[in-house]
Amino acid sequence: MGWEIRPGGMLVQKRDSGDASSGATIKIKVSHDSYYHDVTVPTRSTFGDLKIVLSHEIGMEPKEQRLLFRGKEKEDEECLDMTGVKDMSKVVLLEDPTKKERKLEEMQRNQFVLTACEAVAKERTEVDGLSAKIIALKATVRRGTKTMDKEFVVLTELLMVQLLKLGSIEADGEAKVQRRFELKIQEHFIEAIEAADSTLQAIEAANSTHLSPPLLTIEGSVKAAGSS
Repeated sequence: MGWEIRPGGMLVQKRDSGDASSGATIKIKVSHDSYYHDVTVPTRSTFGDLKIVLSHEIGMEPKEQRLLFRGKEKEDEECLDMTGVKDMSKVVLLEDPTKKERKLEEMQRNQFVLTACEAVAKERTEVDGLSAKIIALKATVRRGTKTMDKEFVVLTELLMVQLLKLGSIEADGEAKVQRRFELKIQEHFIEAIEAADSTLQAIEAANSTHLSPPLLTIEGSVKAAGSS
């Protein structure tokens, strides 16, 4: 009997291609997490071939698998029949510790992002409730209706509280993008309240002197006249 080189460079005894058992299959009992999986493969399969079959059976990628037979880990290029694996032999499947650790880290990272997204969504709901009050306040100011200063102060303080709560949320990935977007919206609302307050004060000052409220167009005209 001669010799042949198997994939990966392993030198093994050459098998007779006319052997009647060349198309035969064997059933292997694979132990994984206290369960046995019966897997049927051709007798001339390698452990790498077995990993591919197992990946469809249990959903674990071949690169994440470690196969042990008779207490020793087997390389992908090793042939089942050449290492003594026969029908109903038992093979132990373990998940690669490094792959498993990375998978757990990824799951934890995804959970962290999900939790942060939920926290941002909660703050968004609270700010949405304040936005209706801000819109109503701006409409009141545009009509020139008397508005208590306390309303501006209360809305501003509430928004500042939301800003602090939103800024304290630890976020990464998509949650960080959402938090940044919500921060800009809240800053815009605070600026809108300050602008409405300034407009109301200007209207009140104009009414007290029986003058029309100062407008940007008038201010621009004055500047233009002075520059000419």
